[in-house]
Amino acid sequence: MATLHYQSYGAGEPLIVLHGLLGMSDNWATLSRRFGDTFRVLAVDLRNHGKSPHGGEMNYEVMAGDVRELLQREGIARARMLGHSLGGKVAMQFALMFPPMIERLVVVDIAPRDYAPQHTELIDAMLSLDLARFTQRQQIDEALAVRIPQLHLRQFLLKNLGRDESGAFRWKVNLPAIRQSYERLNQAPPATGSFAGKVLFVRGTRSDYIRAEDEAAIRQRFPRADIVDIAGAGHWVHADAPEEFFRVCHAFLNQPG
Repeated sequence: MATLHYQSYGAGEPLIVLHGLLGMSDNWATLSRRFGDTFRVLAVDLRNHGKSPHGGEMNYEVMAGDVRELLQREGIARARMLGHSLGGKVAMQFALMFPPMIERLVVVDIAPRDYAPQHTELIDAMLSLDLARFTQRQQIDEALAVRIPQLHLRQFLLKNLGRDESGAFRWKVNLPAIRQSYERLNQAPPATGSFAGKVLFVRGTRSDYIRAEDEAAIRQRFPRADIVDIAGAGHWVHADAPEEFFRVCHAFLNQPG
C-alpha cells in the first residue's frame, strides 16, 4: 500500500476528496476550504500523483486499498467521499470493496464502465519532453503547445511541473507508471456486487462521460443513486460551475440519514 499524502481543511465529520487523472489535491484547494466549513476534509494525492509515493502497480484495487490505509491511519471508521473522474472510479471501487466505511458517496462525471483512451496524447506529449533542456516554465509550455494547442489543458498539466533539489524541472506525476497502466485505468472498476448507501452522480451537461445509456449500469451497482446535471459544465464540473457544484454536493453530503 502507498502512504498517501493529503491536505486537511476544517473540522467535523470526515470528507475524503479524490482528484482525477493527472490532477492532485491542489486542484481542489478552493472547494476543499469551503467544504471545510462543515467537514474535516482530507484532499488526497492518489498514488503516482502529487506528493504521494510513486510505484509501478496502479489499478483500482490497490488504489482503493491506499485510501483504506489512509482512513485507518487517521482513525476514520466511516467517511463521506467525493471523487472526480479517475478519483470517482477509485471511490466507486472503495464503496464496493469496503461498504461499511462509506457514509455517502459523490461521483463526479464518470460512470462504472470502460472508456476509450482520451489522455494518451497528453501523457505522451509530457513524456516526450527532455525537461533537462529547459530553464523556464514558459519554454515547456511552448514545447507542449506543439502537440497540445488548448491553453486550458496545458495550464492543467503544468500544475504537475516542479523542481528537484538541484533546481532542475521534474514532473511531480509518475508518467511512465500511468502510461503503462492507462489501458487498465480506462476500464470499469472491477469490484462486483452493489453498494446500498446513498450516492450522488454529478454530470456536466457539456460532457459525455455519463450518458443516458450508463444510467442502468449505475443503478445496478448503486441502486440508491441520484443523477444531477450541472448546466453548462464540461467534464471538469467543479471548475466550470463551482458555485452550483458546491451547492449540489454540500446539500447532498449534509442530508441526514
